[in-house]
Amino acid sequence: MKLSVCHRTTFNYASPVTQSINTLHLEPRTFPYQKTISALVRVIPPTRVRKFTDLFQNITHHFELPAAHIRLEIESRIKVHNLPLDISQASREATLAGYDDPSIRELTWPYLQESHWVSRHPEVWRQALDITRSLPSVYDQASALMAWIHQEFRYETGVTTANTHLEEAFAMKCGVCQDFTHVMLGLCRAVGIPARYASGYLYNGPRDTLVGAQASHAWSEVYLPGAGWIGFDPTNNTLADERYIKISVGRDYDDVAPVRGSYNGTGHCRMEVQVDVEKL
Repeated sequence: MKLSVCHRTTFNYASPVTQSINTLHLEPRTFPYQKTISALVRVIPPTRVRKFTDLFQNITHHFELPAAHIRLEIESRIKVHNLPLDISQASREATLAGYDDPSIRELTWPYLQESHWVSRHPEVWRQALDITRSLPSVYDQASALMAWIHQEFRYETGVTTANTHLEEAFAMKCGVCQDFTHVMLGLCRAVGIPARYASGYLYNGPRDTLVGAQASHAWSEVYLPGAGWIGFDPTNNTLADERYIKISVGRDYDDVAPVRGSYNGTGHCRMEVQVDVEKL
């Protein structure tokens, strides 16, 4: 499946601002099951955009606008070619013992630790044990955790923000895809399953059955021995298959925010975000 994405973020300030400094995660690298065909990032007012790779191998852009401006527009246009997801039976049956290999331990260690928005919490640990204690394989455990979040949590916009912690979302049992993903990361890590945050987009198709397709989307990825990183989306209770466009990965949202920046000037700013995902 070939997909295209146009993501436009516009900031309109009440009065001119200066010294705008921004970091972007808007261009995907090539992942297993996903090849980047083309990618373009555009900034208005025009400025020099520096491109580099961050700690998690995400393609990252950075730019600065020292001069006064009253509007900032950031647009990315990408095209990707996604392959159907294929998980072998051996990987579906792999247990926690599959993480004993030293090379796997080294690769997955950061995704078993606490991070900025995902902490170790006794209630999360107890809930994770209750859900997974009778399930032998990592795949079955991750699937059960995903299904539990989808069933027990209510998808509702406006009750959480980008700064909502795992513990708050877990207590409220509601939120959006970012919150669902942080909760799943906490549950997985609590029982020894390496899990990381994935940010990107979702192609809904003509049936319009999936939640989160009209904006940036988030889901969790679990490391399955023999298969590598496989996406589990608790918002929609489904694997992240060829409908998902992955942009960046990290320990939690703090590592992968699509647009993050600061500036000097008014606090009155209207932000508009438009995301269009189409099948080619």
